[in-house]
Amino acid sequence: MFLMWNGLRAGASPRQPAPHGLPGLEVNLIIRYSPCMRTVTATEASRHFSDLLDAVERGETVTIMRGNRPVAEISPVRRRTGADLRAALAGTTPPDDAFARSISEAMSMVTSEVNDPWADA
Repeated sequence: MFLMWNGLRAGASPRQPAPHGLPGLEVNLIIRYSPCMRTVTATEASRHFSDLLDAVERGETVTIMRGNRPVAEISPVRRRTGADLRAALAGTTPPDDAFARSISEAMSMVTSEVNDPWADA
């Protein structure tokens, strides 16, 4: 983990004293944990949301902080495939005849008639 120090920056968030207690050093609220993970304040996230999405698209995970507590984590979407579905269903027993009857009964109650809410308008 390394901390990114930033002197004066327009529109910067309030700074916190350095955790090591050295006088005169302030830590910007952006903390970088690794090349693939970073933390930003909610204000910075809202001001630079497009850049934040670009970073996530490149594979980074971003934690959004409100005050000193994490409130959200944005990470890249994991692409799902048919193989993922097969693996998830591998231990599931196939439906039995009672299940098929229940589905048929439920479907028989469904009507295809749709009332137009704007017909009398």
